[in-house]
Amino acid sequence: MITYEIIDAGNKERAEYGLEDIAGFLHKHLDEFGDDPDSIKKAIRYAWQKDGGRGGFVTLGHENGEILGAVVVNETGMGGYIPENILVYIAVRGDQRGRGLGKELMNKTIERAEGDIALHVEPDNPARHLYEKIGFTNKYLEMRYHK
Repeated sequence: MITYEIIDAGNKERAEYGLEDIAGFLHKHLDEFGDDPDSIKKAIRYAWQKDGGRGGFVTLGHENGEILGAVVVNETGMGGYIPENILVYIAVRGDQRGRGLGKELMNKTIERAEGDIALHVEPDNPARHLYEKIGFTNKYLEMRYHK
């Protein structure tokens, strides 16, 4: 049976899985949509702080000592024109996809989040359809300038 767990600044020390476990899982299972391990760890550390306007949480699905899926949410400290939360990473282990785990992780994440949630998804990412089914909409075209 899959266990779902929310890990934040208040319970990270007691959690079954730590920074290295979660970052390693995400790095492996984000496939071509992922980032380097240091960037993933940075997002998790941000989520697990409660000072300097930082915060957030990690939602995990695990079973028999193995992580099956993970979500990292960073709180923005804003609201209105910028959503209160940014879903930074979500991944489900390849052999677990198509079983509803991603949807359940999203539902647990939405339930826990205070305020709106934004996420970035590439147009060819198959998870895009899940996000649309849950109720995410595409209102803006995101553009970035890199110095």
